[in-house]
Amino acid sequence: MPAPQCASCHKARAALRRPRSGQALCTNCFCAAFEAEVLHTVVAGRLLPPGAVVAVGASGGKDSTVLAHVLRELAPRLGISLHLVAVDEGIGGYRDAALAAVRRQAARWELPLTVVAYAELFGGWTMDAVARSTAGSGRSRSCCTFCGVLRRRALEEGARRVGATHVVTGHNADDMAETVLMNFLRGDAGRLARGGGLGSPGEGGALPRCRPLQLASQKEVVLYAHFRRLDYFSEECVYAPEAFRGHARDLLKLLEAARPSAVLDLVHSAERLALAPAARPPPPGACSRCGALASRALCQACALLDGLNRGRPRLAIGKGRRGLDEEGPPGRRGSHSRPAPPLRSPSPASRDSSSPLGSDDDVGVRGRL
Repeated sequence: MPAPQCASCHKARAALRRPRSGQALCTNCFCAAFEAEVLHTVVAGRLLPPGAVVAVGASGGKDSTVLAHVLRELAPRLGISLHLVAVDEGIGGYRDAALAAVRRQAARWELPLTVVAYAELFGGWTMDAVARSTAGSGRSRSCCTFCGVLRRRALEEGARRVGATHVVTGHNADDMAETVLMNFLRGDAGRLARGGGLGSPGEGGALPRCRPLQLASQKEVVLYAHFRRLDYFSEECVYAPEAFRGHARDLLKLLEAARPSAVLDLVHSAERLALAPAARPPPPGACSRCGALASRALCQACALLDGLNRGRPRLAIGKGRRGLDEEGPPGRRGSHSRPAPPLRSPSPASRDSSSPLGSDDDVGVRGRL
């Protein structure tokens, strides 16, 4: 049976049916529609004002690659300038290949690229070192929690280094729906309340962040990358199989099979969620160590690094966990024990590394940002 005619241009043969609408479109019309929808998200949400210097979180994966490509196409209309910022988490056999893809993209698009490394920012700690330190501690299954907190701080640092006024990340609708599910399953009302909208305005001196692909499905992101022949890295992080996010992802697939609108329904539910006054998180203060915005004595990044440096890794993220500011007895120091260095935070008012996306929000685990 021949392919139907494109429902938009009525000239070319359709190359796909859009997963949610069922509309048959040719390659060019689909890509144009995808870019127009991202443009509408940015303009309607007032995410990137004219003159903005935008740091694009670039992991080398499909989402960040599509985001950078689309924003590069839209930059003249939006009046913005772009700078790629990549984070080297120090994951042997994985991150080097992903960074190579980012460097190819930067050269091809003639965009400036800055790479910031965990080892430089966090007193020599890399994700491989974190994994070795947490092995046998009951925390080895939570590498993505450590990585998500540190990655957020590293991306903020990289954006400030290049003089960016805004940060954009490649989270798509499926990512956001997974996060909403994770927070529901954890009973984490605080993060559910903070996770709505298309980003954060940048309170306390932090850079505004936004997610222009938040309403785009993962399937369409993949199709756009395929039709535009984009070069991206598609391997999964070696620590991802242990992440709690995988369970939420499997559940979401079952929900979507039963109800195709489940993904966007979950995304919009977070936008409309309202908490009773007693359930709202307390107003944040300042981290006693680095000065970042924090809801406890230590921000999450400092607390996690403190535990690692003491040889007693701890998470204390989410409902019912031990407080981040509880010091406890020093205990026995591990092989990585050393005095906790202060985080290299360029702004004393920088936002707490606690992400509204959730504690497992390592956007690099699937090669995306």
